[in-house]
Amino acid sequence: MNVKSVAFHHFGCKVNYAEASSIARQFQEKGFEIRSVHDPADIYVISSCAVTSVAEKKCRAAIRQAHKKNPNAKIVIIGCLAELKPAALLAMEGVDLVLGHSSKFRLMEKLENRGFIPDEAAGLFIPAYSSGERTRSFLKIQDGCNYHCAYCTIPLARGKSRSDTIGNVVNSAREIGHLGIREIVLTGVNIGDFGTSNGESLYGLIRELDRIEEIARFRISSIEPDLLSDEIIEFVAGSTRFLPHFHIPLQSGCDKTLKAMRRRYARELYAGRVEKIRSLLPSACIAADVIVGFPGETDSDFSDTMDFIKHLDISYLHVFTYSQRENTFASTMTGRVPEPVKKQRSEALHQLSEEKKRYFYHQNQGREVQVLYESDNTNGFMHGFSENYIKVKTRYNPLLANTIRTVKLTRLSGDGCYIDEIKR
Repeated sequence: MNVKSVAFHHFGCKVNYAEASSIARQFQEKGFEIRSVHDPADIYVISSCAVTSVAEKKCRAAIRQAHKKNPNAKIVIIGCLAELKPAALLAMEGVDLVLGHSSKFRLMEKLENRGFIPDEAAGLFIPAYSSGERTRSFLKIQDGCNYHCAYCTIPLARGKSRSDTIGNVVNSAREIGHLGIREIVLTGVNIGDFGTSNGESLYGLIRELDRIEEIARFRISSIEPDLLSDEIIEFVAGSTRFLPHFHIPLQSGCDKTLKAMRRRYARELYAGRVEKIRSLLPSACIAADVIVGFPGETDSDFSDTMDFIKHLDISYLHVFTYSQRENTFASTMTGRVPEPVKKQRSEALHQLSEEKKRYFYHQNQGREVQVLYESDNTNGFMHGFSENYIKVKTRYNPLLANTIRTVKLTRLSGDGCYIDEIKR
């Protein structure tokens, strides 16, 4: 083939992003030019998401845009939607190749094919990490899920839970460090389940990672509340590398709804996790995911969720509107919530999230924090994040990119960022 340019378009979770980034490096090593999805390219690789109907619509729109940009380009679809709906994707104009989750890592070899190539090594863990961002890398440590929550298609798309080994993850972290990247975010589909199939554990992993010197900062991405143990929280509290930033899915503050969702905890357990973090790390950032409009959620159930969250000492929310997905248990449930009601509930939770975030930022005012600056230039400013994930901006200076500096949180700007005006 005489193909020299490729563009990647990513949707969905950081696992998708890490995997697509690893595939992009294969193309770079073969001399391909990596282009923006907004530019003409010989190949478009679309990393798809199937979590919500909105995500699916965005993926389909990206396919149409790529075909319009270059009708002669090869369009390849990877990711969860590729696993769940290969025939529907292949029926779209311009789509040449749809690859299952393990097959996509052999994309270079498969470009002469057409059609759907399913997983060739189903059940195996395939490592990946991102390297497109100079300051931060998303390191995949786990894949798949055994939880089968009522609303979720991920176990159907990604299969059973499986993990890398501690030794391999440590080696990957060192590789990332040698690229000059300062921060690693540990990611997976259900990272709290890390190591359960081979006698290891997430706690054992973070202890080993804490010893390596090549990386300055680690973050733990989304972790289920029933898998976030006291020993993990206590370890983070005593670590200088693992940052005080927790993303813990809640999904509902109503026990009735949690049971209907087939979640593995009651809200009291969640409240206990938050209380434990706050007792050891008062300034930690704690984010929660919440789904509104799940089948059977009444006005009373939603009020229960709102009241629970109002009294919960968290920093902000990720709010998702329930979206019916094929082949999930929730798709068979009665009690559909009307769309206007879902919208009202979503708006109420978004407003509550903003209130929580403003309170969290004001609680940190006057503190000195360590900010890792990124290389962006937005209207003459660059941005970075503190160890507890507070966004800070300063006048653009390319010499600050990928550096960690001490900043006193003194003044909030109109866009919700702290402004760093101290030159150190």
